Amino acid sequence: MLKHRGFPGRLRGTDFQFIIRRPSKSGATELKARERYADRRKPDRDADTGFLEALWEHFGDQPFERGNLDAGRLNWLFGREVLAAEDPFDPASYEALLRVDEAVARRNFPQIFEAE
Repeated sequence: MLKHRGFPGRLRGTDFQFIIRRPSKSGATELKARERYADRRKPDRDADTGFLEALWEHFGDQPFERGNLDAGRLNWLFGREVLAAEDPFDPASYEALLRVDEAVARRNFPQIFEAE
C-alpha cells in the first residue's frame, strides 16, 4: 500500500480522518459512491471540502493511486468529484488509480478554487 507522504492525516481540529496507517488484513474496503443529502451536518460537509482540497493540492488533475487514502472519506466524493482513472477499475484495491474531475469539483466545491 502506497503511503502518500505529505498528505494531511485528518481535517485540522477534528477527528475526520483522511488517511489510514496500515492496510487491512482482510483487504481494501471497496469504494462505492455514497449519496450526499442536502441535510448533512456542517462538520461533515467541511470534511468533504477539506479532503477534496487536500486531493487537489496534492494531485491536481493527475491520476493517483488510492494507497492509504481513507475509503470512508473517498466514498463521499467517489463517482462525482473523484473518478476511476483506469479501465478495468478494481474498487477493492489499494493500487487502484483515481483522479479528480476538475469540472465537477469546481461546480460542487467552488470555495476550493476561488483563490486561484
